[in-house]
Amino acid sequence: MEISASAVKDLREKTGAGIMDCKKALAQTQGDIEAAVIYLREKGLAAAQKKASRLASEGIVSSYIHGGKVGVLLEVNCETDFVAKTEGFATLVREIAMHVAAMNPQFVSRNEVPAGVIEGEKRIYEAQAKESGKPAHVIAKMVEGKIEKFYKEACLLEQPFVKDPDKTIEKLVIENIAKLGENISIRRFARFKVGEGLEKKESDFAAEVAAAQK
Repeated sequence: MEISASAVKDLREKTGAGIMDCKKALAQTQGDIEAAVIYLREKGLAAAQKKASRLASEGIVSSYIHGGKVGVLLEVNCETDFVAKTEGFATLVREIAMHVAAMNPQFVSRNEVPAGVIEGEKRIYEAQAKESGKPAHVIAKMVEGKIEKFYKEACLLEQPFVKDPDKTIEKLVIENIAKLGENISIRRFARFKVGEGLEKKESDFAAEVAAAQK
């Protein structure tokens, strides 16, 4: 089928993809714009997965301060200084720093969680599960499920993005790898909260930070 110039223009505006990629996507989807958007995103994410093994040694360190009470320092790496200086990359890093302030992750990924921490969590979960009186194999499954939940709560990459809970931080990074054309890696972060560890009235801080971004 013939692909109109207006359809290509519309798709480019929606996705930022190149002219030839847009034409191919529209041809593959019989001119359906929305289906072509999905096609391009899937192709972009697949390409991003391939880029994820490349060395990322450039990047920036960014900070986020919320109300003078919580501060975050965050290092995110990319492959070139050129991408590190783009507004798109800077926006990504700011949003991740804001997320860290709101959601207080303990580690970047599950690979960073010390074995001793996991063993300690398992002992707690096993003790709790045994009180149910269920068989050993059921208890093992319960503990496994709780460990997975722990990873999703404690590891930055596995947390739902505070501004869009339908995607994880890992998915957010992958989308930006596809968009910016380079591997992107969250290397490390530090989060400080005034009075942390001292007894005080708690509030829904995650909701407060998210509201401040609207």
